[in-house]
Amino acid sequence: MDRRNFLSNVGKGAVAMAAMPSMRALGANDRIRIGLIGAGDRGMQDLSDALKQPNVECVAVADAYSRRRDLAKARVPGITTYDDPMRLLERKDIDAVINATPLHLHAKYFLASLDAGKDLYSEKTMTWDIPQAVACLKAGEASKQVIQIGTQHESSGELKDAKEWIAKGYLGKITMVESWISRNTPRGHGQWVRPVPSDCNPEHVNWQLFLDGRPEPRFDAYKYINWRLFWEFSGGNVTENMVHQNAWITSALGLKDPPLAASMMGGIFSEKDGRQVPDTFNVTLEYPEMIVVWQSTFSNSHYGLGEHFLGSSGTIEHVSGSTDMITGRTTGGVSFYPERVNSPGVPAMHGESKGVNHMANWFECIRSRNKATNAPVETGYRTAVAGHMANLAYRRKTRVTLEEAMQATKADWM
Repeated sequence: MDRRNFLSNVGKGAVAMAAMPSMRALGANDRIRIGLIGAGDRGMQDLSDALKQPNVECVAVADAYSRRRDLAKARVPGITTYDDPMRLLERKDIDAVINATPLHLHAKYFLASLDAGKDLYSEKTMTWDIPQAVACLKAGEASKQVIQIGTQHESSGELKDAKEWIAKGYLGKITMVESWISRNTPRGHGQWVRPVPSDCNPEHVNWQLFLDGRPEPRFDAYKYINWRLFWEFSGGNVTENMVHQNAWITSALGLKDPPLAASMMGGIFSEKDGRQVPDTFNVTLEYPEMIVVWQSTFSNSHYGLGEHFLGSSGTIEHVSGSTDMITGRTTGGVSFYPERVNSPGVPAMHGESKGVNHMANWFECIRSRNKATNAPVETGYRTAVAGHMANLAYRRKTRVTLEEAMQATKADWM
């Protein structure tokens, strides 16, 4: 089978993985050999986090851009590099893969990694559209591989505390969650806009591999470097940041399904820099007897990021810094405040639980063959669908139901 036909059948092959054993059993002292697909800033951060764990070795890195392959070699001497991730996945000596490609390629290498029998750490958002989310959910549930989605705050102590308070009924009836992330940049410089290196050209970039069938007739270095600004490659700040907080919120509440409907209003207000995705907006996600509101701006960073769970008997406040979704660190905390009208005599409480390292959780589950990671494929699915519903509502300029969103096609997100 040639590579083109192989790619067209990765979804079918991933489902068939359910009948296949893991490549090798791993004990606590066995070295886990990993490969990295996508060696940009996020990928290199993931690699750094992985190599801090005991008995983990990176043996190969794949990236379409030669500069990034060279940087990876400098970071991890002795590795083998590829421009085509499929060559990396063909290797039998790789146990697990970190998928940190641009968003529009996540599903492709998610499915291919499972098909190749690799355990998988896949960056958020899990997919670029809803049909891909459905395919990845089915493949992940059918596969025996261990999957962790890169929503790292699912491993936080703050989430553990919030879950406990809600489960004990301290909040009473919760009807609304307010959430937000606020960032800022120097005037005239839009969020995510990065300089284009002088060697970013067709000689050093596998442009067609990056496009993955998208109709771009000529190489565009600006789009390649700044793909987050364009719908054909990205979902904007919804898929960059909202999914992190949506995962945290829905996990705390115990919600297993995507929202019933979504609305989103906003626009490109901060910087007119040629981007297509909005930089200022408000999202409302409708769940049974509850709404979750998320808003974002790139013109002010004062309030960082956070969530307020508003219940009839109390409030949970979780706040942190504006870049904590990037670093994985938490600079704030989580607290419970009683509503005196329904909780007289109940004290305020502050979370003290310790979190675990998200990457360490993945490796621990690989060794034990436990598919119940802190952010399994089900988390990736419900948060991806929520994000894509919001973006679909924004682009259609109307409220979108889950049923309507499930009928959308690739053209709706392009």
